Amino acid sequence: MPLSLRIPPQKDALLKKLAHKTGKTKTAIIMEAVDEKLGLHKNRRRLIRDLAGWMSPEEANELRQSLKVFEQINEGDWE
Repeated sequence: MPLSLRIPPQKDALLKKLAHKTGKTKTAIIMEAVDEKLGLHKNRRRLIRDLAGWMSPEEANELRQSLKVFEQINEGDWE
């Protein structure tokens, strides 16, 4: 569902700078912040750590790689 967000120019400039630095979109950064506030992002990281305890290093790395898709959101997907 589309959402319109009014961000003050100073914060927008910080978002753009962070997006450029991390190679993510502003939308991805905002979604990460929402996920973190809702406790979703932290739970996903905790799940990886918990599962990695009984997985081989190769399996743990494969799990990390497969979950990276959740870290990237293209702004064009939301238009």
